[in-house]
Amino acid sequence: MVPRAEFQSYYGKPVIKAPSWSARDIAGYFFLGGLAGAGSVLAAGAHATGRPVTARAMKLSSLGAVSLATAALINDLGRPSRFPHMLRVLKPTSPMSVGSWLLAAYGPAAGAAALCGATGRLPRTGAAATAAACALGPVVATYTAVLAADTAVPAWHGAHRELPYLFAASATAAASGMALAAGPVRENGPARYAAALAAAADLAAAKAAERRLGPVAETLRTGRAGGLLRTARALTLAGAAGAATLSGRSRAAAAASGVALLAGSACTRFGVFAAGIASAEDPAYTVGPQRERLRAEAGAEA
Repeated sequence: MVPRAEFQSYYGKPVIKAPSWSARDIAGYFFLGGLAGAGSVLAAGAHATGRPVTARAMKLSSLGAVSLATAALINDLGRPSRFPHMLRVLKPTSPMSVGSWLLAAYGPAAGAAALCGATGRLPRTGAAATAAACALGPVVATYTAVLAADTAVPAWHGAHRELPYLFAASATAAASGMALAAGPVRENGPARYAAALAAAADLAAAKAAERRLGPVAETLRTGRAGGLLRTARALTLAGAAGAATLSGRSRAAAAASGVALLAGSACTRFGVFAAGIASAEDPAYTVGPQRERLRAEAGAEA
């Protein structure tokens, strides 16, 4: 009998090609898009419940975040002309194509909402733009998870069911942090509740992703990704705890909690990005899960 062959790749080279995306641009794009999209939802809620200062601050922050996110995406594309070329066709099966159209629709809505909110003019137009940005915001905040999971990168594709929930929770944490940092104490009640829910959902989604990934989850616990994600959990929990206990009484505590939540969300996005790159560069994370699936299928057939 010939002994079972052990996996080896040629000269230890990766089996798949790791994405050539810049961490600063694309991980930053993931974070800023989440902040913008979830921020528009909180802005609409603040607008509807008579919290004008928070509503105005969140509209402006969403506009700034989506502007920076678009700039980061265009910078990673290499030439600015490539972005409008992506709008020549809408391909529903392509997350990149759908995402480009989402940005093209969401950006003007967020801009109109921020402009009307800052100037106080055209209130009906501002209300309509706020509602439109709120409707598109959740998709803008989470489609980047679909974009990453649609690749062959093991740490992203393997967690394709949980990644959108993790990105939604992280985006909510960032937006609630911005509301705590920018809004007055008398208006931050909803942001404090959102921060607590976001922290709980973030932890639950991260644990579910690790269970589904199996051995590939090692990339989430080690190296640069592990350090970033541990920092993210600590910051998110500290921010949520501060929001729940102190932010209702102290402006300084609210601002500190908000900054912690923002930093935790950014570390989450950069950590997930780093884990994906690490899993693509190590051939064991590509072949190992494939063999496990083949064994499971063979066992089911037997």
